[in-house]
Amino acid sequence: MTGTLPSAEALAARCAGDGELALAARHWTGGLRLGLGEHRLDLRFVEGRALAGDPGEPGGEVIGVDGPMSVWELVLAPIPRRFFTELSTAVSLGLVRQGDELSWWQRYPAISRVVEILRGMVAGAPAQGATAEPDRAPGAPDAPVGRYVHVPLDGVDHRIYVEQAGTGVPMLLQHTAGSHGVQWRHLFERPEITDRFRLIAYDLPFHGKSLPPVGVDWWSEPYRLTRDRAMALPIALAGLLGLDRPVFMGCSVGGLLALDLARYHPEAFRAVIALEPSLKVATDIDSLHGFWHPQVGNEFKARVMRALMSPTAPEAYRRETEFAYASGWPPAFLGDLHYYLVDHDLTEEAARIDTGCVQVHLLTGEYDASATLEHGRAVHAAIPGSTFTEMPGLGHFPMSEDPDRFVAHLLPVLDAVLASS
Repeated sequence: MTGTLPSAEALAARCAGDGELALAARHWTGGLRLGLGEHRLDLRFVEGRALAGDPGEPGGEVIGVDGPMSVWELVLAPIPRRFFTELSTAVSLGLVRQGDELSWWQRYPAISRVVEILRGMVAGAPAQGATAEPDRAPGAPDAPVGRYVHVPLDGVDHRIYVEQAGTGVPMLLQHTAGSHGVQWRHLFERPEITDRFRLIAYDLPFHGKSLPPVGVDWWSEPYRLTRDRAMALPIALAGLLGLDRPVFMGCSVGGLLALDLARYHPEAFRAVIALEPSLKVATDIDSLHGFWHPQVGNEFKARVMRALMSPTAPEAYRRETEFAYASGWPPAFLGDLHYYLVDHDLTEEAARIDTGCVQVHLLTGEYDASATLEHGRAVHAAIPGSTFTEMPGLGHFPMSEDPDRFVAHLLPVLDAVLASS
C-alpha cells in the first residue's frame, strides 16, 4: 500500500461523486463497515447515497468486511497480485464477510466499487493496457459473417448461431460459461490469423443468438450443460459444415471441453487449444446459488467476473467482457457450471490422451482465480506431449480482456499447429 487511509468523510465524499457507484448502489439504504486492522471506515447509504457514519452492526442491509491490514494491503495495492483484485476472492484469503448472505450478493457490485474507489485514493490508478480498436469507416462491416445452422441435438432441432471469418484450416471457437461468441470478435479482425485459419465461433444453445428450441417446454425444467451435450455440438457442427478435422479452441468451459474432446473424440480434431484448462475444478456448485437467486441481479455475476481478470487489461475490454455476462439468460451461467464443476473430471483420464493423434496446447492466464496457473501446470504434467504457455498479465478471458497480449501468446501455438498439420 503506497499511501495512507482516508477518513470516512473523505471516502464518502469521493463515493458521492462516482457515477458507477450511484448506479450500483441504487435503492440501497443500509451501510458498509470496513475493518482494516486497527482502522475502521464506516459508510451509511441512504437510497444509494454514501454518507460517513456508523451504520450499525452487520445484518440486514448493513454489510461488513473485516481483516488484518496485511491482507488489505494486498487488496489496495496499485496492481493487486492474483486472487486479491476483488473482494469475492479475497474473502476466502484472509478477509471475513459479515452480515446477511443475500444482501452481500445484492450489494456486491456497490461494495466492490467502494473498495476500488478506496484503492484509487490510497494507491492511485494503475497503468492500463492500450485499447486498440481498428479504424473503421462509417458503414464498413467487420470481418465475420453470421448465420444460423440447424443442428439436431438430443433429437431436437436447434438453431445455432455461427459467425465465420478467414480462410484455411477450420477452427471452431467455444466461449466461456454464461457468455457467447462475441468474446472472439477481436480474433476475427486479425489477418495474421484469418489469412491461415477459418474461424468459426458458435453460441451454445440458450446463449447469445442461439435461441431456445421450439417444440419443447424448456422453460419448465432446469437448464444443465452436461459433458455429453457439450461435446455433441462441436462434433455435429464439424460434420454439418463439412470440416476436415478442424482445430478446436475453447476457453473456461470451452477449455475443459477441448480436453474432453481430445480424450473422447481425438479422431475428429487435428488439434485442441485449451484456454484456462483444468483436470478438475474442485468448487462446490451449491455454494454458488447466488448466481441464480431470484432476488439477485445479473450485475452480481458480471462484477464477480472482474475477480478473474487482470487489473492491467484495458478497462474498456474488461467492461465489455462483464457486459456479456450481465446480458445473459439468468439460468445459463449456473447451468454451464454444472459441466464446469460437476461433470468434467479428467483426473484419471488425461494421461490417456494421445497427442500423437491430436495435438494438445494449453494456455493459462496469471490472474485466473478459477482455473489457476497451478491447474494448468497439472494438466500439462498429466498429458504427455502437450504444450503449456503461462500468460503473465492475463486472466480468465484472455481473448476478450486483452486481445493484443493474448494474440502474442497464441501465434506461436498456431504456428505449431500448422507445422504439425
